[in-house]
Amino acid sequence: MAKQEHQNIMDKIASANKSVTTGVDEKDIEHWVTIYIMGDEYKVPADLTIMQAMEFAGFKFTRSCGCRAGFCGACSTVYRLKNDYKLQTDMACQTRVQDGMFLVQIPFAPADKAAYLINEETYQPNIFIKYYPEIARCVSCNTCTKACPQDLQVMDYIQAALRGDFARVAELSFDCIQCGLCAIRCPAEIVHYHVAQLGRRMYSVHGLKKEENVENRVKEIEKGKFNQDFKKFLDMDEQEIKQAYRDQQKSKEVY
Repeated sequence: MAKQEHQNIMDKIASANKSVTTGVDEKDIEHWVTIYIMGDEYKVPADLTIMQAMEFAGFKFTRSCGCRAGFCGACSTVYRLKNDYKLQTDMACQTRVQDGMFLVQIPFAPADKAAYLINEETYQPNIFIKYYPEIARCVSCNTCTKACPQDLQVMDYIQAALRGDFARVAELSFDCIQCGLCAIRCPAEIVHYHVAQLGRRMYSVHGLKKEENVENRVKEIEKGKFNQDFKKFLDMDEQEIKQAYRDQQKSKEVY
C-alpha cells in the first residue's frame, strides 16, 4: 500500500473515531451505518472497526480485546451481511463495519493443548499423530484456510504435519496469531494452531542449524559488552525513552 493511500485511510479512521475517543458531538460525524449486535440495532460512524463500533454502541470489553492491533488473536468475531447467507469470521480489531452487518461475539475456541517437553522429544514425524491424532481425520475441505484472517494455507500445513514435514509446517504457519477461527469451523475438530505450534517448536529446537551470529551475540551479552548501554536506558525517564524510540524509528524510515 502506498504511503499516501495508507495515510488517507488512517485519516478517515481517525475522523470516524472522534466521538469514541474524544467525545466530539455526533453532529460532527459525517457518515453512518446501521449494524446489529446480538439482534439489537445500532447506528455507528462508518469506517470504525467492529471493536470500535461496539464500544461506540455502549459495549465495554472486559475480555477478547487484547492488543487491538491484529497481533494477539483474542477478538474472534462471527458475522453475516445483509442478504448474504454465508457466515463470516474475522478479527474485530481488523475488520471495518458495513451497513447491515449482523454481529455475534464468541468465546475463545475450547481447544486443549497437549503437554510435552520439547527437549525430551525425538525429531520423528509421528510426533504430530502422537499428540494430535485428530489430524488424521482431515477431509481436506479447506474450511480452515477460508476462516483464517491471516490468509494462511492452514489445510496445507495440516497435510504437511501428516507427512511429518516440520519445515513446511513452520513455514506455512509462521504468521499464525492463534485466534482459533480455524478450529471453530473444522468439521474434524482439529486444533490447527496447536499442531502448528508443535511443529514450529520442534523445528526450532531440533531442525534448525544454530545461527552463529546469534550465538556470538549471546556470548557478548554474557561477557557484559552491552552493560553500559543497558544502564543508560534503565536510567532514562519515560520521556527520554520515548524520544530515543522516535529517533530510532526515524533513522529507519524509507522514502
